[in-house]
Amino acid sequence: MTHLQAGLSPETLEKARLELNENPDTLHQDIQEVRDMVITRPDIGFLRTDDAFILRFLRARKFNHFEAFRLLAQYFEYRQQNLDMFKNFKATDPGIKQGLKDGFPGVLSNLDHFGRKILVLFAANWDQSRYTLVDILRAILLSLEAMIEDPELQVNGFVLIIDWSNFTFKQASKLTPSMLRLAIEGLQDSFPARFGGIHFVNQPWYIHALYTVIRPFLKEKTRKRIFLHGNNLNSLHQLIHPEILPSEFGGMLPPYDMGTWARTLLDHEYDDESEYNVESYSMPTKEVEKDLSPKAMKRSQSVVDPGVLKHNDKNEEENLQPLLSLD
Repeated sequence: MTHLQAGLSPETLEKARLELNENPDTLHQDIQEVRDMVITRPDIGFLRTDDAFILRFLRARKFNHFEAFRLLAQYFEYRQQNLDMFKNFKATDPGIKQGLKDGFPGVLSNLDHFGRKILVLFAANWDQSRYTLVDILRAILLSLEAMIEDPELQVNGFVLIIDWSNFTFKQASKLTPSMLRLAIEGLQDSFPARFGGIHFVNQPWYIHALYTVIRPFLKEKTRKRIFLHGNNLNSLHQLIHPEILPSEFGGMLPPYDMGTWARTLLDHEYDDESEYNVESYSMPTKEVEKDLSPKAMKRSQSVVDPGVLKHNDKNEEENLQPLLSLD
């Protein structure tokens, strides 16, 4: 075992060896081979190429050097193309903070039986008057950045549960093609996390319709890991044990406190309030380089071709149109 594997339990070390092809004897060589590919993309500013950082990309792509570098390049390219999203990219940013305090995302304290961290989203909590969908995406990405520092989670990964209860047709109409593409690119194509499952519960017909629209743009591996449970929580419990779930998901634990994860990131600044213009971080239009104790409970209701992620400007107006019309 090298110092780069120091944070892993014996069980996780064995999992990394068997499932991810991680070999301590060749670890430094694997990292260097990915680092050597950086010169093939002079159009990208690789702001980090240290061993520990590259290792998380290798783990996310099962030590396939080419795929790990592709992911590394797309990670930085995504940030270059969405400058405004990554300005003031910290928990105290007003838009991110509002999203975090409403449980975007929520993070359960218990891991699942595979050692994966469970993220939960209660979609109806989105307050359109206080922050945007882009703020929610920023809050999720920031949270993942914090959690992916844990080497155990680099190997074991994450599970996401989205509860669509009381998510209105009006809210759904804000999910434009551009917004959905931004989320898919940011989470599926450009972040070094392993998602073992994405579970929809209590989804209305219009969310099912939206999923049908975006399904062709998801990778086959992602599609296989999306489960549409509807109101059948028994099927959810077959995959995630109810002993570790809050009561909103038919679990045996108390209702989830939406502020739990926000307090972890914000600490003493959790209660500080500041003014926020909800338009500050609406959909990006330019593609240039871009930079726990519970209190009151809140419940739910080259090697890589340049331009892989570049948008087609002529479709911009179409992409900003809602997928669902209120007319």
